[in-house]
Amino acid sequence: MDDGAIAAKYALARRIVTAKSLQEQNDVLSAGLNEQTRKHNKLKQARFNASHGRVLGFLSLLTVLHVIGIYLFTKGFLLTRLVLDDKSDCASPPTSLDNDYMLGSHAQGCWHPKTFEKAVVIIIDALRYDFTVPFVSSPGNPQPHHYHNGITALYETAVEQPNNAFLRPFIADPPTTTLVRLKGLTTGTLPTFLDAGSNFAGTAIDEDNIVGQLNAAGRRVVHLGDDTWQALFPDSFDKNFTRAYDSFNVWDLHSVDNGVNEHLMPLLQPGNSSKWDVIIGHYLGVDHAGHRYGPDHPAMAAKLKQMDTVVRDIIRLLDDDTLLVIMGDHGMDGKGDHGGESDDEVQAALWMYSKQPVFGRSRKEFATPPATAKERPVNQIDLVPTLSLLLGLPIPFNNLGGPIEEAFIGKTGGDYANLAAVNHLTASQIWRYQLAYASFSKRDVTTTARSAELFAKATLSWVGYVGGYKNASQADWHSLAETFAAYQASNLATCKALWARFDLVSIGAGVVVLLLTLMTFINLIGALQGDSIAWIREPTGPGALLLLSFCVAGFSLSQMQEKLTIDWPLSPSTSFRIFLFLAAIFYCFHTMSKSTQSVSLPKSAWSWMLVLFVLLQSAGFGSNSFTIWEDEILLLFLSTAGILFIAQSLRLQTAEQRRHGIWHSVIFLVAIRVAAMSRLCREEQMPWGRSTYYASATSSTSAPWQLAVSWVVALVLPDAIKSYYTLTHSYQGSLPIWLGVAFRISILLIAVFWTLDAADDGEWFVGISKETLKTVRMYVAQFVLCLAAGAGTATFAYMSPCIGISTWTPPNRSAVTPAKGLSKKSPEPVPEAQRRPQIVVQGTKNLYGSHYATLPLTVLLIPLLLVQKPMGQGALALVVVAIFSMLEVIHLLSETPSPPKAGQSTAKSARPHNTANTTTALGPVLLALLGHFAYFKTGHQATLASLQWDSAFIPLRTIRYPWSPLLVIMNTFAGPILCAAAVPATVLWRRPYSFKADTEDAPDAGGVVISPPSSPNKSALNQNGSSKVQVSSNGASDAAQDQKQQVDSREMERNYLLTEVTRAHITHILVYATYSLATTVLAGHLRRHLMLYRVFCPRWMLGSAMLIIAEVVGILVGVGGTRWTVGSVGGLFGW
Repeated sequence: MDDGAIAAKYALARRIVTAKSLQEQNDVLSAGLNEQTRKHNKLKQARFNASHGRVLGFLSLLTVLHVIGIYLFTKGFLLTRLVLDDKSDCASPPTSLDNDYMLGSHAQGCWHPKTFEKAVVIIIDALRYDFTVPFVSSPGNPQPHHYHNGITALYETAVEQPNNAFLRPFIADPPTTTLVRLKGLTTGTLPTFLDAGSNFAGTAIDEDNIVGQLNAAGRRVVHLGDDTWQALFPDSFDKNFTRAYDSFNVWDLHSVDNGVNEHLMPLLQPGNSSKWDVIIGHYLGVDHAGHRYGPDHPAMAAKLKQMDTVVRDIIRLLDDDTLLVIMGDHGMDGKGDHGGESDDEVQAALWMYSKQPVFGRSRKEFATPPATAKERPVNQIDLVPTLSLLLGLPIPFNNLGGPIEEAFIGKTGGDYANLAAVNHLTASQIWRYQLAYASFSKRDVTTTARSAELFAKATLSWVGYVGGYKNASQADWHSLAETFAAYQASNLATCKALWARFDLVSIGAGVVVLLLTLMTFINLIGALQGDSIAWIREPTGPGALLLLSFCVAGFSLSQMQEKLTIDWPLSPSTSFRIFLFLAAIFYCFHTMSKSTQSVSLPKSAWSWMLVLFVLLQSAGFGSNSFTIWEDEILLLFLSTAGILFIAQSLRLQTAEQRRHGIWHSVIFLVAIRVAAMSRLCREEQMPWGRSTYYASATSSTSAPWQLAVSWVVALVLPDAIKSYYTLTHSYQGSLPIWLGVAFRISILLIAVFWTLDAADDGEWFVGISKETLKTVRMYVAQFVLCLAAGAGTATFAYMSPCIGISTWTPPNRSAVTPAKGLSKKSPEPVPEAQRRPQIVVQGTKNLYGSHYATLPLTVLLIPLLLVQKPMGQGALALVVVAIFSMLEVIHLLSETPSPPKAGQSTAKSARPHNTANTTTALGPVLLALLGHFAYFKTGHQATLASLQWDSAFIPLRTIRYPWSPLLVIMNTFAGPILCAAAVPATVLWRRPYSFKADTEDAPDAGGVVISPPSSPNKSALNQNGSSKVQVSSNGASDAAQDQKQQVDSREMERNYLLTEVTRAHITHILVYATYSLATTVLAGHLRRHLMLYRVFCPRWMLGSAMLIIAEVVGILVGVGGTRWTVGSVGGLFGW
């Protein structure tokens, strides 16, 4: 004992001894005990907060391990190709030119005589090829859709003026995001899948590109429209005439298009033709109409007709020396989305027009544009050499595309000598690029042997033909052109295969880290038993220092290598990855070495069922069919759990328990089955599945009848949640105000928001402008978010436990026959003379759970519901109901642990061995399955195209960081976020608070009686009615000793609670970690599979994202929120 404590006890004892009366002694002792209690509470509270902080730090380190594993795998799996800094030069052609042609003249053309002085390049974002050709009925498609026959000018001019225009399918290389496609359209290179992640914020293009070549040639380039161009090509456009517009506001169909028209048409006037050389106009209305409504919607028809008018106006204003190019950067799927590699997403349109008759066809049947995109398509990268040579520019150094035949075959369709010349130039530049790439990448020459053989053969023939130019026939030139084209195609196929090469070492390192982290999680579940808070100090001490030291050292070394050019055998990236790998490995082994508990196999049917569910789903990720139908598999697993809930409830002891268990099991089962009615089918599920999330399979908006779902949720959900609180008499304190008023108002406003959105889509209010409706919706959404973030979080943080005080008069037990099954637990009969009202504390049987559940299942639920469309709201609300009913059933199936008493071993106070694994794991594992299930039922699939980008603008007009990406994350991962935050409720729900005073349960009163049922012992009172106090020799009382034991017992109870919450969180994350490891291993194993980038890679990305998001939410909201719940209880009842 320190000097301060001794001094305090001495002072207390002195005051008691010197007191003049017994009453004064009691008052002094009471004041001293109260002061000691306050100090003791502060000490215990600080000790708990410190333990809680260590738990948060430990769980954060485990998240770092997952981040390291995912990062290592990503660096090996999603490779970025080597970008060369070389740039083509006008005076340095890749091969010798014809002696009759002057070399290196921008005026005449650098490598080939230019055809046009100027160009207008128009990108109609998401212009799918079938939007541009006439509709032809077929047995399965008898009637035209809204997207048919809207933009007719392209097809008409190509048919009526074949020497002035041509129209062909324009095939994009996936991923089909705008930023990635613009890179390909300007550089002629292939994308990598990783580029899709940069669609929110692009970085400048460093490699050679056609915009840079235009600048080098002194051409004045004007950009109008999509601001993505400004991010890719900063300082490349004429600042006097360039106008950029926000590209991500998919709610706005007209501002960008109207802005482009406002500035484009005046520039095309004859008086302004000298102010520019190339105009790039990027229209976004078609793309935004697809995202917002889907292609089969009147808004799409109106937008396509507007684009048709724009095309005709441009044709009218075009002069004879200007080339007009109109194209789509990608297509769109049946819902209007894009990003993947389905046919509808990659099939865009390309149309070229000139008032000079310069275009031709090599065959008569080619005069009519292809009826479908499967016929005579061209690659989008083919635009780069075509446009470069037509404008007299050098072909960008990294280009892999080939010239488009119609642009160089001549108006008669027989100028094969010119076609061979441009193919020769393009092939020679590709060959030069391949030689440079091989020298930098140290590539094995055998990988390009076939392409090299074709190029050598074509070059030899070219030399022979050029030497005897006049003797070569058109057939010879035709054959030569085809040979060079064959080389270009062969080289393109080779590059696609080479750039799909994976870094197997980095892939293996990532898999090892994820596997060891998984083993660490399993080990922790066995180690965290009873009061394990002291054990957590070990891995958060030296182990954490070791982990962070290795990470910092690796980063520092990599930076030194880059900045100081240190001679080191490994690249900076490789050095950094090695240090990360070693750090993760050492920390995993360090953590597992501190555990003294062995991991035991599951011993109950429930445990084996949970393991079976997780393992079956993990193994199924190796099958593309299983992955495609994952949503249905999850429904099967959850339905099975609901049926087993019912079967297990039939085995409960009392009739009341059986009735209660069966009722909530049925609610759980029905809620899951009804939520499954909300469904968004992916392309591979058609035609066996039927989408119900939107108005139709070709729409991105909700049907008017689906608004009823929002209003049903608003009217029913608050009362449904209230019913679960009233079961334990916990609808007390601040809950009636928050749940009955604020929460209800928030949900009603969400219904109002989506009603206004539907009114805007359907143009219900003709007299109100769309801008006004958007403003009203935006303010409604902002108010709802402020209500949740302000009132919601404040209510949770500052509200007291959900308890109430009432009186209760015990029934005359002597006159009442005890109910069957309750006789052993019924209190002794109370004589009529001693029956008097008792003070009852209501809600104590769910003291922790009622407080904590307010955070994830009401406060956090509000913004998650706001960003969901009506069907998603219904599904998410049903998942909340299922969670509450699941908590009720789990409570019945498990035995609540007895709080540990002072001096009792923590092992003895734990749950019984036969229920420990089951009750701890059942809730967290089912919540992980529910989180995945809710992901699919809120309108998502494991595809990039299912991302609902419009959610970024629900409370905003334009993109704002970090709020816009955060809104998309909340929309996409609402299910996993909600379920991860609800994990502590599986430990806290119906966890009673143990009072040490003279209390007893009062089943008839719904609470705990805190006043004794009989009169107090009068012998314990003095004549003044005050209690006698026996003071021991050292100045302490028996009451003080009892209070000390009581506080120590409470501290052990809190540590036990925190241990169980931590264990539940780790169990929950273990499911996500297992799925992530399975998808990682299988994606790496199936890296050459035909469905890699369509099925396995997106599912791996989804698994990794879900894992990290669930961990972060579980730590910050779940385990973090537990501190506020424990603090609320401790603040009222003492620590």
